[in-house]
Amino acid sequence: MALKRRIIVALTTVMSLVLFFVCATNVQAARADMVDVSNNNGAMTVANFKDMHDNYGIKAIVTKISEGTSFKDSTAAGNISAAKSAGLYVNGYHYARYSTVSGAKAEADYAAKIAQADGLPSGAVLATDVESSEQSGLSTAQNDANNAAFMTEVAKYGYRSVIYTMGSWVGSVMTVGQGWIASYPYSPSGQEWYTSEHAWQWSSSYTFNGSYGNFDVSELYDNYFTSYSTPGTSSSTTTTTTDNSSSSNSSAATDSGSNSASVSKDVITVNNTSSNFVPLMALQSDGSMQRITNRALGNNTPWQTDQVKIVNGVTYYRVATNEWVAANYVKGNSSSAATNSGSESTSSSDVIKVNNPSSSYVRLVALQSDGTMKEITNEVLGNNTSWKTDQTKVVNGVTYYRVATNEWVSSTYVAA
Repeated sequence: MALKRRIIVALTTVMSLVLFFVCATNVQAARADMVDVSNNNGAMTVANFKDMHDNYGIKAIVTKISEGTSFKDSTAAGNISAAKSAGLYVNGYHYARYSTVSGAKAEADYAAKIAQADGLPSGAVLATDVESSEQSGLSTAQNDANNAAFMTEVAKYGYRSVIYTMGSWVGSVMTVGQGWIASYPYSPSGQEWYTSEHAWQWSSSYTFNGSYGNFDVSELYDNYFTSYSTPGTSSSTTTTTTDNSSSSNSSAATDSGSNSASVSKDVITVNNTSSNFVPLMALQSDGSMQRITNRALGNNTPWQTDQVKIVNGVTYYRVATNEWVAANYVKGNSSSAATNSGSESTSSSDVIKVNNPSSSYVRLVALQSDGTMKEITNEVLGNNTSWKTDQTKVVNGVTYYRVATNEWVSSTYVAA
């Protein structure tokens, strides 16, 4: 009996430890903001995506579009349509097989044409998934050149692009800059990795009730995957799109600094002839620029810019929220900037939380060329979600907050 009691006590202790560790791994895990889907998950439905959005907090999807120059994912068109109907932002990715610049351009053309045919919205992200054996044996310089060629070519079709790769390849096999990095911790509890990137993919085995198979999920650190901003050339005006319809962003706002102005979203290519990377600068509260020491941009890589600022006679282009590159590293790009023609718009940097007590979502509006606001019918924000805003504008007595290039939310829905 004494032995039996000791066995029972031992088993109870073991079970308590098991329960402790199981529960611990489910506390404060990394956010699941975005999900990858492909033919491996079967045909996804509106109900699948709506469940992900409503019950798991998913904001965006990335669906596989293509691979190499011969594979087309047969589920992409259906995934795009279903996800849009469920109120999610949609993006795509191409599994890269290229090993040369010409090969990268050919794959970019192939992927972008399929993306257009499948209904991927203009201004969405068409990422290049760079993790195959074709790239593993190449030099960093060759991989950088290939990736830059892919992203530049994709921009011609109206898509933004970003490098997706594994964490161990960053800086060793290729230069990423600001990308989408995959690295899976043993336990995601309390973890936030690669916070200077657009996104961190932290699991490849996430499951959703009602959806088939395992999914890759990512935490988003900005709105790169949750906005549609069409890249342009250095001299062309860029439009913000919702679904397949365009809305001209004709009144870019003047920045709070007297020497800073918003510009129509351009794609610039950066290069440093004296080094293998381009330094980044951060704007300080006293108006000066300070060198960012823990990240940089790869040579001959394209970046979208939305502002220019002159500091001590040097022109800087903004490529992230507070990351700027000096004009002397920009290849063949005009430094002209258009100031806002309206006096009611101001620039700021804040985070707002939105909620609509009368509905399960918050409507967005787009600024029109005549100064009015028009409702966006196929994109919404989830209730009780937080969004970064950089501008406010008063139209007919109503204050609106900008949460994407030409997507605004009424102050009526901004929680105090």
